[in-house]
Amino acid sequence: MADDLSAVARFLFEAGTLKNAARTGWWMAGVKHPESVAEHSWRTSLIASIIAKLEGADPARAAFLAVWHDTQESRTGDVNHLGKKYSTGADAEAVTADQTAGMPELLAATIQELVAEYEGKDSAEAVCARDADKLECLLQGIEYRAQGYEAAQRWIDNSQGRLTTETGRRLADELLGQGTLDWLRAAVGEKS
Repeated sequence: MADDLSAVARFLFEAGTLKNAARTGWWMAGVKHPESVAEHSWRTSLIASIIAKLEGADPARAAFLAVWHDTQESRTGDVNHLGKKYSTGADAEAVTADQTAGMPELLAATIQELVAEYEGKDSAEAVCARDADKLECLLQGIEYRAQGYEAAQRWIDNSQGRLTTETGRRLADELLGQGTLDWLRAAVGEKS
């Protein structure tokens, strides 16, 4: 392979900063040490694959879109909903173009197309990935509420109201009807 991978290596270090980048909206709910952007993106990708499969879309493509949906936040930070009211906001596609500058053209073009597809809601997979983003926030809110952060209910309600797929809405109802440790009880054979 003759392509220079130095820009790719730099990006991989940059992407690692997302493991330490807090999702700032949770601070308003009183969460002192909220999840990172990377943690959010990982579970969003899992959820995207599930929603897409059940919606008849390509689960691998939906997960691929979800993996890249917040990579720009290594440069912009996680600007919460209230903060977006006061800032002009960075264009995700422009940030991605800067992040991929110098990468092999095939790779740069692929990443830029993924971000554009996600931002434009241009496919069934993008719609599923965007629903996964909302559903992951709802799920995190349920977990924070179970830890005593009652203000997380606002994020649960807002996320639920923004779901667009049938699967996303049904899954939200299931999540809201379960406890955060019901999975463990089922795994060890306890009766609910």
